[in-house]
Amino acid sequence: MNPYAGLVSRLRAAWLSGKTRPMEYRVAQLEALGRFLDEKNQDILDVLASDMRKPPFEVEISEISICRSELNHALNNLGTWMKDEHVEKNWVTQLDSAFIRKDPYGVVLIIGPWNYPINLLLVPLIGAIAAGNCVIMKPSEISKAAEKLVAEMLPNYLDKDCFAVVTAGVEETNKLLENKFDYIFFTGSPSVGRIIMTAAAKHLTPVTLELGGKNPCYVSDNCEVQNVARRVAWGRFFNAGQTCVAPDYVLCSAEMREKLLPALREAITEFYGPNPQESPDFARIVGDKQFQRVQALLSSGRVAIGGQTDEKERYIAPTVLVDVRPEDPAMQEEIFGPILPILTVANVDEAIAFINTRERPLALYAFSSCKKVLRRVLEQTSSGGFCANDTVMQMTLTSLPFGGIGHSGLGHYHGRFTFETFSHPRSALLRGAGRESLNNVRYPPYASRRLPLLRVATETRRAAACVLL
Repeated sequence: MNPYAGLVSRLRAAWLSGKTRPMEYRVAQLEALGRFLDEKNQDILDVLASDMRKPPFEVEISEISICRSELNHALNNLGTWMKDEHVEKNWVTQLDSAFIRKDPYGVVLIIGPWNYPINLLLVPLIGAIAAGNCVIMKPSEISKAAEKLVAEMLPNYLDKDCFAVVTAGVEETNKLLENKFDYIFFTGSPSVGRIIMTAAAKHLTPVTLELGGKNPCYVSDNCEVQNVARRVAWGRFFNAGQTCVAPDYVLCSAEMREKLLPALREAITEFYGPNPQESPDFARIVGDKQFQRVQALLSSGRVAIGGQTDEKERYIAPTVLVDVRPEDPAMQEEIFGPILPILTVANVDEAIAFINTRERPLALYAFSSCKKVLRRVLEQTSSGGFCANDTVMQMTLTSLPFGGIGHSGLGHYHGRFTFETFSHPRSALLRGAGRESLNNVRYPPYASRRLPLLRVATETRRAAACVLL
């Protein structure tokens, strides 16, 4: 017997009872989640300090504030989101009602990552609750203190009949995935994403996969170098680089590199002082295994800034690498640490060609004071998201969908998009029971003389073109 079968069955029974469908119930659960964020604010700060010495300021803006913003956005708009969406009708259905209803999927599974263990677990949860689902959450076992907090405290705020937290390692997670879920939402690496998708395929379960990737950052010769350096350094070294949308490497000309290096050195010193290891504003790598993997990437190219490490503290200094080759280890995988390689290209054409020869990233950044350059990068590349003249800030907008494409993920969420991700758009046509004579045109025995009338009644016709003289 699968150890999680009973839990899944219990939640499915609750969902089939219709308990999660009323708007009032959804609002009550979302408000309870808001109380969790308020009452456990200090606990969240403490556990993330324990897991990766994450600065309280970074926790507030990237974990708590984003969750609260998503929560309030859902509460402000839930009534509108839940409304049936009436659609256009053909001639034969003019007297009927045709609409799309946003149905909950049922029992959904959300598997969270370790790098933002509150944000990337609760933001999907907000949308799943808003859409009327029952939810099983699996926080990451790597961020141990955060996992313990979520497992022990969050169930005290939510309806235990409809929501549950499971703590599990790799073996237990595989057992969990053997059960049939109605939707699976996973944030993590592409290698694990393939495992999730394979398990989901056995039950034909739809998935959202948020997988990350190597996010390029093109810096043109025409830009404010000091501004670029500050914004790139902030995005790269926030949370010690353990951010899926962080700029992963810089592409710029050799001339720009010589200007950018001193500006980056100045920005790093401004942010973290002459010795970042002593800064209260610089986080640590989450675990020994992750530390060793990131440390090994320092052998790529040449260290131009930083490079210091302390295994006992799991500290890796904010580091900039130069003379990095495309075949070097740092360019073969997502860095997910405080290391920024700089590769030189001749111009924007070469930068675009380089980006397009690699897997499509989760985010793509471009810096230039020339709008034509920014438009070219946007129009001639493909990525999950795009941001010009800044990094990471696209994540702060609930109005923008967040998600990858190709190797960087499948599906999207944030704001209304999270609600829609966890909702099945159910088509509905409510026809009248009478007026049967109007249906005779479609019934056998068929007659070719009826076809013109049937086409007029059911086909959508192309609008007439308008020519301006």
